[in-house]
Amino acid sequence: MPGAAFLSGECVTLRTIEEEDLDLLNRNINDPRVRRPLTSADPANSEQTREFFEEVVSDDDGVNLLICVDGDDGPEPVGDIALFRIQDRTRWGEIAISIAPEHWGNGYATEASELLVDYAFAERNLHRLQARVIEPNDASANVWEKLGFTQEGTLRENQYYDGEYVGTRYYGLLEDEWEGR
Repeated sequence: MPGAAFLSGECVTLRTIEEEDLDLLNRNINDPRVRRPLTSADPANSEQTREFFEEVVSDDDGVNLLICVDGDDGPEPVGDIALFRIQDRTRWGEIAISIAPEHWGNGYATEASELLVDYAFAERNLHRLQARVIEPNDASANVWEKLGFTQEGTLRENQYYDGEYVGTRYYGLLEDEWEGR
């Protein structure tokens, strides 16, 4: 059973990640359709996922949440989202998301990202958010663009994806841009 509800929207609820959710996270990060756009080439076993849970998810330096939708048997996890690299002095952080492929195309990524962006500005008092997307991943780029992020630049050919070098697009959103939308 997923953890406590932290942020709720129309279709998704962002919940705390609990030990019982590690199998889902492990399956998701090992699925080539998910890991390759995240530029993760190495497999992750259950112990490595547990270490990630203990060292990253359970750490106070960021916010890691499970994305859930209502299912027949209660909350159904569909992915995860994170607010990390939070810089206290300059008040900025980075946001990243992954959705299990069987749940792509339902708007869950956009709604979950909207909830976390609003939280970052309204409750964490951040001034700027950043997101990264490799060039072939237009679906992820569309999420950030729908939410008002601006493409600020591209690191050329800095990732290896599907047998070729591709760039990473950087997106940014300022607090006043979010409030003025």
